[in-house]
Amino acid sequence: MNESIYILIPSRIGSTRIKNKPLIDINGETLIQRVFKNALNISSNTYVATDSEKIKDNILKISSNVIMTSDHISGTDRIYEAANKLNLPDDTFILNLQGDEPFIPKELIYQVINDFNDNDCDVITVSTKIKTNDDISDPNCVLVETDNSMYAKNFARVGNFSNPMRHIGIYGYSYKILNNLVNLEPTKSELEFKLEQLRFLENNYSIYVSYYDGNIPNGIDTEQDVIAASKYLQNK
Repeated sequence: MNESIYILIPSRIGSTRIKNKPLIDINGETLIQRVFKNALNISSNTYVATDSEKIKDNILKISSNVIMTSDHISGTDRIYEAANKLNLPDDTFILNLQGDEPFIPKELIYQVINDFNDNDCDVITVSTKIKTNDDISDPNCVLVETDNSMYAKNFARVGNFSNPMRHIGIYGYSYKILNNLVNLEPTKSELEFKLEQLRFLENNYSIYVSYYDGNIPNGIDTEQDVIAASKYLQNK
């Protein structure tokens, strides 16, 4: 278990595709509980950051590591408020883990930490291979394009990239960089496409994309994803 990092999980109750998504039951546990418990295996400094009393009460059934925040337009802004309440030092490495990714492999998290230390970047995120051609036209599958050194050039929900990869919603940065990012004005592209990472790129912050070659089960965006997650757990 790695005690030198903080894993913060932003979670909100509103969702346009699945009502009360963090609280949906997946084989006996809620989605947010599964995300939290998976991350807790990596660091005991794992917290859920939310503005929902329902989510708070759900996490309190298994842990006291939940931080109430204000309403925010992005997960990054929510993570910053939580980190500020934890009074973290500037050099603390913070991992922003999305609240709808319950099956992130432990080895992937350690790869992200190592790649952040080995590369000169402001932010680190993750990509993996495109599973099917349908991913390229699926707006729920965010695509990322990188340069030859694996630094992000662009993100899109549907795009004509020359070598697209599937983006995984994990971000790592120091508390100092996080403080800088949230003090930037949201960009037009971020608001239009609901991709907060565009705010970073358009303000010239470097994003290193750690490529993971192993299997990462889909996050939960649709009812079909819930069914697939249930089957995945049954077959483990």
